[in-house]
Amino acid sequence: MVAVHGATQKVQSLQCQTCHYFAFEPISSSKVVEELRQHPLKIRHKIVKLSKDRLGIYFNSNIVRSLGLQKGEEVYLSIPNKKQLVMELSETSS
Repeated sequence: MVAVHGATQKVQSLQCQTCHYFAFEPISSSKVVEELRQHPLKIRHKIVKLSKDRLGIYFNSNIVRSLGLQKGEEVYLSIPNKKQLVMELSETSS
């Protein structure tokens, strides 16, 4: 059984002792994938200093590609509490 970061359930891993090929058992794998889909994706980023009093964050290429972000695009930020920052894409975004 293999632990998967972010999931409480484990996946059964099958490995050939001769060639070391491994595969994950389909039923336990699908349960873990379903569990992970129920929680939002978290990606660790560092805040960078842009200039005197300004801070910023760079989005990695996977975020840019999956959300279709473009340079100069406007987004809406809201702060529901002191632990969360929510970004909403504008209506004109893809």
